[in-house]
Amino acid sequence: MLAGCTVGPDFLAPAPPPVAGYLPGGPGIATIRGADVSERWWKVFRSRALDRLIQDGIDNNQNLAAAEAAVRAAQANALSLRATLFPVLSASFDASRQLTPSQTLQTNAASGADTYSLHTPQVSVSFVPDVFGGTRRAVESAQAQADVAAFQREAVYTTLASNIALAAIQEASLRGQIAATRRLIEIQTQLLDILRRQNDRGQIALPDVVAQETAVAQARLLLPPLEKQLAQQRNLLATLTGRFAGNGLPAAFELQSFGLPPRLPLSLPADLIRQRPDIRVAEANLHAANAQIGVAIANRLPQITLTGNAGSTADSMARLFSPGTLFWTIAGNATQTLFDAGGRFYKQRSAEELTAQAAAQYRQTVLVAFQNVADVLRALQADARAITAAAAAEEAANRSIDLVRRQVEQGQVSSPVLLNAQQAYLQTSLARVQAQAARLADTVALYQALGGGWWNRKLPEAPTQ
Repeated sequence: MLAGCTVGPDFLAPAPPPVAGYLPGGPGIATIRGADVSERWWKVFRSRALDRLIQDGIDNNQNLAAAEAAVRAAQANALSLRATLFPVLSASFDASRQLTPSQTLQTNAASGADTYSLHTPQVSVSFVPDVFGGTRRAVESAQAQADVAAFQREAVYTTLASNIALAAIQEASLRGQIAATRRLIEIQTQLLDILRRQNDRGQIALPDVVAQETAVAQARLLLPPLEKQLAQQRNLLATLTGRFAGNGLPAAFELQSFGLPPRLPLSLPADLIRQRPDIRVAEANLHAANAQIGVAIANRLPQITLTGNAGSTADSMARLFSPGTLFWTIAGNATQTLFDAGGRFYKQRSAEELTAQAAAQYRQTVLVAFQNVADVLRALQADARAITAAAAAEEAANRSIDLVRRQVEQGQVSSPVLLNAQQAYLQTSLARVQAQAARLADTVALYQALGGGWWNRKLPEAPTQ
């Protein structure tokens, strides 16, 4: 009967968006439409070192530990509020001894003595019946806030795994760029030695040697920034996995240590809104705001309070609960606010507008989520073309620098051709490394954009009352 009196609108989960895909004409890459995302999606890269590092992050990352604590706190708050639906029962015992002036006051003791004791044990009960459902709506809102904390935890979990994978890929990219730069410096140094010998024999002019010395020095200038970025990337990985930066890491990453799945999962649009933690957070916020409308409406209706207590009062412990010492009280109170200058009305209006705000934020979150997936799919399309182009360009640059080296060895040197060949070799080598890293990073981004598979892992059980 009380449930039928609950005021305020019941929450209905928003319907899935009326779209069938993320891009016009399909994703353009090899995907499995409607495939589920594993809770350990990073295993698709086939790197045991990455698996261990992400597990270290899950076990030791302090942001994830803080998110877990926030979930437990929100769940405890919801259970605490739910307790207000039940009566509050309390017991007390009062004991006193007093002296009454016999010349001016009449004693309260049954024996007529001036000095006496009083012992009063009693039980009190207070209950605020939730006639109009205001408390139930408040509990509903608190439970929705607990859901917010739970989905925020999943967002931290997914982001942590993604950040560790991306940091490892970036480390591998930096190592590849450093290796390519060192290969170029080695080639340049060999060519410089040849040019110096030819200059000593008078076969070439000194400016050709100086130009090559400048090229070697410029290439060496590229190494310190790359080495700095690599060290900082290792520090980032240490922090993400709960280590101090100075303690080091158990493994180093190279691009060759990562694999790629032949086909990628692609969730259906209707599934995406149930999988993305940020969308679920926005939905839970909308649910919490919607429940607050019921709380505001209930506060405008009569408030009923029931109280009662029973006990015994006697001048000795032995006489407690004997005839004539018992007492009890039952009371009820109903209060209706008649005039508050519109205070409660505007609180209801505020709750309604906050719900409208949460609904708009939910819709915006859905739009951004679909944009994320579409952006990643476009990036993966471009990655495939970029890797093919970069590999072809690097192969051509390798042939060019080999030809130039043979010309130099034969004394047929042309400084502009030599410098251009070296620059092209460096640029194409770096471009190939960066294209490989971008494809790996965008694969990580796709799994993150699809929600990260958190719904497939065993979640901690919520406390019950």
